[in-house]
Amino acid sequence: MGDFLIRIKNAAMAGNKSLEYRAEKQIVAMADALKKLGFLDTVKKEKGILSATLAFKNKKPVIMNIKLISKPGLRIYMGADEIGKKKGPSTYLITSPKGIISSKDAVKARTGGEVIAEIWS
Repeated sequence: MGDFLIRIKNAAMAGNKSLEYRAEKQIVAMADALKKLGFLDTVKKEKGILSATLAFKNKKPVIMNIKLISKPGLRIYMGADEIGKKKGPSTYLITSPKGIISSKDAVKARTGGEVIAEIWS
């Protein structure tokens, strides 16, 4: 999952409009969550390949930076209360029992989970 997010970050920094990645269940769920948040314009899955188009605003990518929080050697978990205390321009991507969701959706659903990444827009 981290590799997919870093590819999105690199594509945004390079000014590329689209990228392709292998379509795995969690990667597709993450791409759908990013589309719902407005960071990706289109997400298509064909023959095991996921094609995603980055969202742009004023000729600049909407995603400014992505920081991976959980790593294979150190998983970071947060409850709904901890996520709700987080203020600022960034959004967390969280793996919860309800799937991969944003921090705003996690607070609404009163659920916590593993924090995958922090995304600045």
